[in-house]
Amino acid sequence: MNRIIFKAAALMTGAALIAAPAFAAPVADVAEAVATAAEAAPAVPNPGNNAWMMTSTILVLLMILPGLALFYGGLTRSKNMLSTMTQIGATACLAMLIWVMWGYSLAFGDTTYEGTLGLFVSGGSYFLSGTDASSTAATFTDEVISKYVFISFQMTFAAITAALILGATAERMKFSAVMAFVPIWLTIVYFPIAHMVWAGGGLLFEDGALDFAGGTVVHINAGVSGLVLAYMLGKRRGYPSEPMPPHSLVMTMIGTGLLWVGWFGFNAGSALEADGSAGLAMINTFVATAAGALTWMVIERAAGHKGSALGFCSGVIAGLVAVTPAAGNSGPFGAILLGVIASAVCYVFVAKVKAKLGYDDSLDAFGIHGVGGIVGAIGTAVVYQPFLGGPGDGSTALGTQLGVQVFSVLVTIGWAALGTLIAGFLVKLTIGLRVDEESEVNGLDISEHGERAYN
Repeated sequence: MNRIIFKAAALMTGAALIAAPAFAAPVADVAEAVATAAEAAPAVPNPGNNAWMMTSTILVLLMILPGLALFYGGLTRSKNMLSTMTQIGATACLAMLIWVMWGYSLAFGDTTYEGTLGLFVSGGSYFLSGTDASSTAATFTDEVISKYVFISFQMTFAAITAALILGATAERMKFSAVMAFVPIWLTIVYFPIAHMVWAGGGLLFEDGALDFAGGTVVHINAGVSGLVLAYMLGKRRGYPSEPMPPHSLVMTMIGTGLLWVGWFGFNAGSALEADGSAGLAMINTFVATAAGALTWMVIERAAGHKGSALGFCSGVIAGLVAVTPAAGNSGPFGAILLGVIASAVCYVFVAKVKAKLGYDDSLDAFGIHGVGGIVGAIGTAVVYQPFLGGPGDGSTALGTQLGVQVFSVLVTIGWAALGTLIAGFLVKLTIGLRVDEESEVNGLDISEHGERAYN
């Protein structure tokens, strides 16, 4: 019996050895086919990354309404609070609609133009043509996210940048003028700069400029544009001889807190994934802001004043602005350094330079966003270096990167200033920029909107 079993086993083993080569080829073919199919299959968005980017988008909206609206509104006189908040809200809404009609196409459209034009704009995606729920957008790795999510995220950036300008023009610009200015400004200033800095083929992108979350695109852009528009409008009636203190620092403090919270979506969301780069941007947004807030108050004390709530709020924003371009391009201690330096430089511009030059930047949009953005954009070249704990590998020399960053700052300043002059003059020549004297005296809340913030 055992001998029969042994012979059967030997026959089966031999048959298996003979058949093995025959089976090997089909198995190898199947493996190769599976690999080929995997390569050909379109990338699918990671639900975790998608969820994070959707959250980040809502956080940036929180920065606008209610964050920026309360921050700016509290800094105005009570007769202009509703006007300021309404201008911000309406500007954001208008920017969102323009973004999906032609803004996204000009900044990040699917059609890349050859030659000089492609350095400044793209096209081919007007009214989001060619985009549906299955469309994806690239990130900084092999991952993708849903294209609608990317479009929405970038839409909130356009909205808040336009709204930031209004801090320089508060208490004297007509609501109708704001609504006429915003579409022109977005089209000739914001969309091209966003393309230049963040889109493949863009002038500054190809030059190697580092701007993680919008030091040039958002803050320098809005700050410089606000300064130009403030000069075009002229000073507020009674400025600077009459005191014009903030009517509600409580509102401003609440707005500051909401801006800081929302800024995590702004900075960490710019990683486009829920990964280590987002984590780096997150901790930098904590520590740079903390350093900026305390630095401003220390300087106030050193100048013989008391550390103030307004100083705290100003320092928070200065730190946030400065770390924006460096959020994922710096180590935590480099971010702290940026927060300290930016807060000090912004303090000088707000407390000293503005008075000497005589411009009326009502709520210091240029003094903090413009100046802080310049400090942050140029400083990113330094904090990016590995000797300061930055994520750079040292392959680009500090001097070379500094040159690239300075060039990006100069291009942004020049483009924003010229574009704002054009947009401002077009509005001024057609419907006018400024309210009449009676309306300004009565306050824009009642004269422009027929309401009062407080009864």
